Amino acid sequence: MPAANVKSRWLNGNLVFYDAAGAVVGHVGQGNVPVSLRARKTIAQVNAGVELLPAVPGMKWRMIDAAMIAVGGAVAAVTTVDILATQTSSVKLVAGAQASMTQSTVLHAGESGAAVLADGASFAANDANTAVTAGITGSDITTATHIDFILIFALDAA
Repeated sequence: MPAANVKSRWLNGNLVFYDAAGAVVGHVGQGNVPVSLRARKTIAQVNAGVELLPAVPGMKWRMIDAAMIAVGGAVAAVTTVDILATQTSSVKLVAGAQASMTQSTVLHAGESGAAVLADGASFAANDANTAVTAGITGSDITTATHIDFILIFALDAA
């Protein structure tokens, strides 16, 4: 994945991170404020692998919650739609089973059809300086037109 253009500045005693468009992507200081993101990605983007949260130098993304929604039809052909990160090696923070990804169904991390890592590892801090991405396991997604990813993450100092 390409590196993202991220800027930061101090605001009221907190280090606030902004993406290239000026949207807040992270916050460090007097208690980490969760970052929420709703990203609609085409199935072509997800099939190819797509960045959801950029790598931020000196910072670690930590998942608080995540959900996925199939748009334009049910997800077909694929085995799982995955939210991926790095914890020493590549990990699937959430694996959304194809059978559970029917059109407009909200698939929450840890609930039926949306497997998370054992022993709470999906909710541990990921490696510093790494992005959170989406991808697939198995054949390319068919039928659905988009996947909505709803993410709540904290950005922790490394």
